[in-house]
Amino acid sequence: MKEIEQLIEVSRRYGADSRFVIAGGGNTSFKTADKLWVKASGHALATIGEDGFAVLDRAKLNPMGTKAYSADTAEREAQVKEDLATACITKDRRPSVETSMHNAIGFAFVVHLHPTLVNALMCSVQAEAKCKELFPDALYIPYCDPGYTLFKKVYDEIEAYKASRGAEPHVIFLQNHGIFVGADSVAEIDAIYDSIITVLGAAIAVSEGQPADSAPGNVMVETIPAIRQILSRGGRGLKTLKVTCNELTKQFTESSEAFKKVAAPFTPDIIVYCKSHYIWLEDTADAEKAIEEYINKYGHTPKVMLIKGIGLVAVGDNAKNAGIITEVFLDAMKVAAGAQAFGGEHPMEPKWIDFIDNWEVENYRRKVSAGASAGRAEGKTIIVTGAAQGFGEGIARELVKEGANIVVADLNEVTGEATATSFNALCKNNRVIFVKTNVADMDSLNNLIATTIANFGALDAFVSNAGVVRAGDLEAMTPENMEFVTKINYSAYFYCAKVAQHVMKLQTAVDPEYFADIIQVNSKSGLEGSKANFAYAGSKFGGIGLTQSFALELAPYRIKVNSICPGNFLDGPLWSDPVKGLYVQYLNAGKVPGAKTVADVKEYYLSKVPMHKGCNPVDVTKAILYAMEQTGETGQAIPVTGGQVMLN
Repeated sequence: MKEIEQLIEVSRRYGADSRFVIAGGGNTSFKTADKLWVKASGHALATIGEDGFAVLDRAKLNPMGTKAYSADTAEREAQVKEDLATACITKDRRPSVETSMHNAIGFAFVVHLHPTLVNALMCSVQAEAKCKELFPDALYIPYCDPGYTLFKKVYDEIEAYKASRGAEPHVIFLQNHGIFVGADSVAEIDAIYDSIITVLGAAIAVSEGQPADSAPGNVMVETIPAIRQILSRGGRGLKTLKVTCNELTKQFTESSEAFKKVAAPFTPDIIVYCKSHYIWLEDTADAEKAIEEYINKYGHTPKVMLIKGIGLVAVGDNAKNAGIITEVFLDAMKVAAGAQAFGGEHPMEPKWIDFIDNWEVENYRRKVSAGASAGRAEGKTIIVTGAAQGFGEGIARELVKEGANIVVADLNEVTGEATATSFNALCKNNRVIFVKTNVADMDSLNNLIATTIANFGALDAFVSNAGVVRAGDLEAMTPENMEFVTKINYSAYFYCAKVAQHVMKLQTAVDPEYFADIIQVNSKSGLEGSKANFAYAGSKFGGIGLTQSFALELAPYRIKVNSICPGNFLDGPLWSDPVKGLYVQYLNAGKVPGAKTVADVKEYYLSKVPMHKGCNPVDVTKAILYAMEQTGETGQAIPVTGGQVMLN
């Protein structure tokens, strides 16, 4: 049907525009005389398809406006829910809670959104007066609890509007909620929204601030990891934190008076994702006390913390959740700022908040938003160096599948960004970012740590994988190549461990049950010498020495340090690259006696493996996961060699 295609198009267009929709909110519909297509719960407008719409029988919906329901709130809501279920033709899709309102509006298309500029007006102290002044033909509805109460109020007001004006209202403003726009064509819907946004844009100036992922300075790095672990301890589950520092967040975090402007929610959506109480801290030294008092009082961890000098800290059960909380609360800040043009902000009243907190429909939305956990590294944040391609890419990919938040740290910016994008397509509730990193440069590594903390709030494991090979015998090896291999494979491991352990100590200090991990991807060449490859083997032998030494030093802090020693990744690019691969290097260096071709070199190395297979990233990731999960071993060099090298 052409109209359904138009419904999908308009839904996706507005749903993908953050000026109109945050966190997948809002809903849309199309109706004929007999049927109503309305967005089903759990579907986001930005990506919705035809299967994202519930279809209902209007003959069964129409009587709901005049039907007498129970005076008991709980019983009434159950009756309404049953009537909606009875009217629903598509039984596998739960219709939007606002389905009845979509049906009551007489136009073919209805688009209900929560635009920032509209809510700046709707959440202001002058909402009603300014609405009637700026939009005299619109219908204004004072705040009502969502569900049947709101539907009945809208239904009755529409009937009164039609009786007095002889026409249906195209625009319905809802105090502390949003807006409904109805029309018989998508083009008319667009024209109405354009007009509203133009009028409000002329009256309101809302700063977007700097980019939402901008990382604040050293104070954040020194405090946020500990705050994350305080929030996560005691069986609460690993939290993911996202820090936003820009001009907008500074506006509401600089003082307790400024915080009061956003201290209570403005709309039901804010309560769903951010809860209804937030922490403001002037001094991070008070964080632990404030968090524990909050949890004791409200029975859950805070979702939003505003910290002077740091900014907005979103506390999610996972990275996806933290991202949604960030979007929703940044929008709330914009609403508060915009509301100053209309006499100041008007948050929801306590009795409204209590209803939303306990409403079954919103609890269902919270459950959908939270998502389900799965994976051996669920909720952990892991940096993997050299992860843009090759062995590191394979390790990082497997860890993504296990639920980890991954930081792809690599010098190769183009490939690294592409890798992170491909990983995010695999993600469920976890997330992946790329950070351009030179592992041999301390400033670059400090930036890596700061960016990791800003995006995820913690560092649970650091996988030092970046490495290089320069094969050659004593005659051929140059001092420059020897120094290069040593710098990347040996010295850079020290640099990485140095920056990682500092953050990890902050986390272990506040949680006696928490362990962190530094894991070096070493090599079988770190366990036995390698002919005509002494630069590489020597650096890897040295790496195991560092691992054992770091392990002894960091054990009191519950930071485990282990090396994984893979056999040869015979099918990977390090070996098989036709120009720079090890097969070519070893053939040219004469490392394999009698070898005349690359195939000869490969077979020679396969013949040395009892299991006659090369090592691969899946094998190594299993060893990494073991090292992370256990708490009884540190300072180990774990071989993954197919039996080629066995420990004595």
